[in-house]
Amino acid sequence: MAGVLQGVRVVEIASWTFVPSTGAVLADWGADVIKVEDVRGGDPGRSLVISGLRRGDAKADRDFMMEIGNRGKRSIGLDLRTETGRDILARLVKSADVFLTNWLPDARRRLKIDVEDIRAINPDIIYARGSGHGPRGPQAHQGGFDAASYMARGGVAFAVTPPENGRPIAQTPAFGDLPSGMTLAGGIAAALYRRLATGTPSVVDVSLLSQAVWTMSPDIMAAEFFGVERTAMTDSSLSPNPVVQKYRTSDGRWIQLVFLQPDRYWDAFVRRIGRPELADDPRFTPSSRLIANAEAATAELNAVFAEHDLDHWTKALADEEGVWAVVASPREVLSDPQALANDYFIANVDEAGVEYRMAGSPVQFDERPPAPARAPEHGEHTEEILLEFGLSWAEIAVAKDSGAVL
Repeated sequence: MAGVLQGVRVVEIASWTFVPSTGAVLADWGADVIKVEDVRGGDPGRSLVISGLRRGDAKADRDFMMEIGNRGKRSIGLDLRTETGRDILARLVKSADVFLTNWLPDARRRLKIDVEDIRAINPDIIYARGSGHGPRGPQAHQGGFDAASYMARGGVAFAVTPPENGRPIAQTPAFGDLPSGMTLAGGIAAALYRRLATGTPSVVDVSLLSQAVWTMSPDIMAAEFFGVERTAMTDSSLSPNPVVQKYRTSDGRWIQLVFLQPDRYWDAFVRRIGRPELADDPRFTPSSRLIANAEAATAELNAVFAEHDLDHWTKALADEEGVWAVVASPREVLSDPQALANDYFIANVDEAGVEYRMAGSPVQFDERPPAPARAPEHGEHTEEILLEFGLSWAEIAVAKDSGAVL
């Protein structure tokens, strides 16, 4: 993929997944992203264990969440509490177009990396912040993770949990982090354009809560206009439109139908599934009657889909004009023919020569995927970066001996 951000330098002081994933997207787009990590342990995400999945065999001997949020970057280890560390950071900032962080306000002030501090070094820099709850308000100083700030507080968990479940559903890893990171990358791209067009640098903000509010716009607007708690029906097994529903096959798989115009699809669909008599059933045509008799229509379709396995239905619906899809597992997505045809997975090779695949960021330029890249080890590029900025080997040795750099 052409490096559309080639020549752009990003200095990132961020941890976990949300804001680092912004840096990964920018790196995918060609930016030189320098990840500044503390000398004592680096990004705490390096030691995060997800779902009990630990590094072990050769293929899995990677911190897979670090790979997602940090591929394509260079890592330098600095102790920002030292004069040497702060001096090196200042050199990085002077050369940068973007400063990217998710550190909380108190920590930013304490280590002198807040907006005014960074702008004092480089007045033209774009300052980009990711947070849990936004830069203003009584909780702006508090941290956030997507399970709390996005899923819980933003209404997402409430909306996607069927009322009959009782307990809110658990989220998958980084469910709110990655779309929020992508949004922040888009904001940074817009700020780069604004600076090019007007000379004015921006402060760019995205929070997990703001991303949730945007994601939940239909439900929030329905709450505003109609005072309802949710847009879905009270029973998740019954949709107002029976052909916008999931149906279970005889082998326990699920097929999602999304026929938003029932009158357009109903006749051919019911003939295709072997129930031509339903095409003229007065209960189900036109669509106003189908919706009025949704429970009866859903019962008919439940029974039909339960008669055959997924393989049968995949073949039967192959030429269906209406939109449908099999409810796939993440493992199955790895072999999705459309995902493969569009290069949605990046074939990567780690430093030991072990091959693996990972999801690319979703934007492609000129129909080309991001280039393969791995996440850096903690402080992997410290010496390389210091040499680029004019330090001699002797100076690097002194800085390392003092503990100011890794």
